[in-house]
Amino acid sequence: MSDSDTRLFATPAGVRLCPIDQIADGKARNFVLQMRAGRFHGFAVRDGDHVAGFVDKCPHAGLPLAQQLDDYLTPDGSHIRCSWHGAIFRRDDGVCVGGPCVGQRLTPWPLAIADGWIVTAAQSD
Repeated sequence: MSDSDTRLFATPAGVRLCPIDQIADGKARNFVLQMRAGRFHGFAVRDGDHVAGFVDKCPHAGLPLAQQLDDYLTPDGSHIRCSWHGAIFRRDDGVCVGGPCVGQRLTPWPLAIADGWIVTAAQSD
């Protein structure tokens, strides 16, 4: 496996992803970042002026959550869902509230809004 094929689960702070208005309020968007050490897959969920980010990996089976690009939410938009096995996660903190991994959680991906842009933020300890 080459470095470009290595799956990463964190990103450095300060990477500009997109202007916040490129994600409709109440929707989610996929991001893939190619870095020297490998590739990171994550997604952002927008709620007004707040964005929650998560690593795109279901804690149940280790697969990406969406089978179709940017399809991370339940039909009513109230929760994040894994399209493979039906796990349902809260939008704000990624805790699984239904399906095969109840009580587990998605890995947070720290994001922030800076000057109208969604940017990666520092990992909190």
